[in-house]
Amino acid sequence: MLTDWNAACGPDDPVLVVPWASPDGLLQWVDLREDPYAVNEIPEGEDYPALLAALRALNGSRSPVFTAKCDVWEMDADELGAMRDELLLDEEVATAGLASYIDLLWRDRTIFASRHRMEQMLHRLDRMLTDLPYSLAAAELTMRPAVLDLEGTVAEGFAITLYTKGVGVDEAEAAQRWDEALRAITATFRSRELAGS
Repeated sequence: MLTDWNAACGPDDPVLVVPWASPDGLLQWVDLREDPYAVNEIPEGEDYPALLAALRALNGSRSPVFTAKCDVWEMDADELGAMRDELLLDEEVATAGLASYIDLLWRDRTIFASRHRMEQMLHRLDRMLTDLPYSLAAAELTMRPAVLDLEGTVAEGFAITLYTKGVGVDEAEAAQRWDEALRAITATFRSRELAGS
């Protein structure tokens, strides 16, 4: 699988704040660690079973991370063109694409609070994801600043935004490639090799 990681930690880059709520109050952070059944409150999960499975697994008790935000969308022409270039694909092989992001926070506060340890984790994830056998999918990991304000304690550190993309000859194949890649990436996050960091 094509993978890459980068850091967006400059003074003008957005900061992930948890908990969060949209200005109109219609959307807000759902703590799936405390209430796994609240995953039903996340509308994207209804249409994308792989996202639902990923949210359940990434917030499970054995997961080293938990989630803050997510979204899924069909790639536009520019995104598709970039994916074809990155994957060295002919246009007819990738006429449709599906993409998603999930914001992840490390449960281990020593990793969450340390830029150095987070970068080490990203290097390790990059190596592990590159070995996944998905030629029509890509993963991108972006480290960004984060603030946790949970249970009356405020902590500053770093989060990871995981972007997963899949392409195919039509929408159905693109969705299948994205689905397979997201499930494999989720399994990697929960693997013993990563947990033993």
